[in-house]
Amino acid sequence: MRLVFAGTPETALPALDALLASDRHEVVAVVTRPDATAGRGRKLLASPVAERAAEAGIEVLKPARPREEGFLARLREIAPDCCPVVAYGALLPKAALEVPVHGWVNLHFSLLPAWRGAAPVQYAVMAGDEVTGASTFLIEQGLDSGPVYGVITEEIRPTDTSGDLLDRLAHSGARLLAATMDGIESGDLVPRPQPADGVTLAPKLTVEDAAVDWTAPALRVDRLIRGCTPAPGAWTVAAGERLKLGPVALAPDRTDLAPGEVAVTKNAVHVGTGSHAVRLGHVQPQGKRPMPAPDWSRGTRPPSQLG
Repeated sequence: MRLVFAGTPETALPALDALLASDRHEVVAVVTRPDATAGRGRKLLASPVAERAAEAGIEVLKPARPREEGFLARLREIAPDCCPVVAYGALLPKAALEVPVHGWVNLHFSLLPAWRGAAPVQYAVMAGDEVTGASTFLIEQGLDSGPVYGVITEEIRPTDTSGDLLDRLAHSGARLLAATMDGIESGDLVPRPQPADGVTLAPKLTVEDAAVDWTAPALRVDRLIRGCTPAPGAWTVAAGERLKLGPVALAPDRTDLAPGEVAVTKNAVHVGTGSHAVRLGHVQPQGKRPMPAPDWSRGTRPPSQLG
């Protein structure tokens, strides 16, 4: 099939690479978000998908909005059979959805209908799910509500951050998306409607959502921090300044600390929660690089209370 791939971040690269390597399909163009400023120099940079497509000599489309007539006209000229999508980052209008013969097929990183929305991996980790996965589905006008072609499952490990889990899903999901394209081409795959029960939502996480509530039980604090790593980044307040937090370790033997209370020893920094304490891992003071919590405590006078 002639494919137009839609995606933007690094997470989408394994899927794009899998389709580029396929001997059954031809990726004739990619659709990605416009170049954006990044880094301290605020330079204008192309997305990872745009860069990979340019390396492969593939046409790159960067509409500010997919409803732009110029973009729609070019898409009609290309006449793709199908448009696979991974983390594109923009809503597709009905006029775009109607162009490819087999529609737009999204790789979504959850077992639909669970965790529909922009942050399915983060919410799965924060909720304490033991198993998640990825689904390929036909995009329709509703939010991740289209019929499903296929799924794969993935265990969530006790120490997984959302970054760890997303990396594994990006690679296993790439194989699923390629297999889905094969099944659509052969006619062997027919999408099945999602069940009405079990719908949960995973809206985009904000910086405010990533603030640690030390009155919550230690397990919930641990899950929040892992779910927000690497983005948007969990944080707390230390001496009036924001302190970013990496994953913590549970310390069930420390029940002597009140929520947010800090205890410093030579090799560890413990903080109380609503149940037992946690031991801080890496922290990042405002304007500085990440460092082990004991190094932070030795380089400054840590506050007696966080939050």
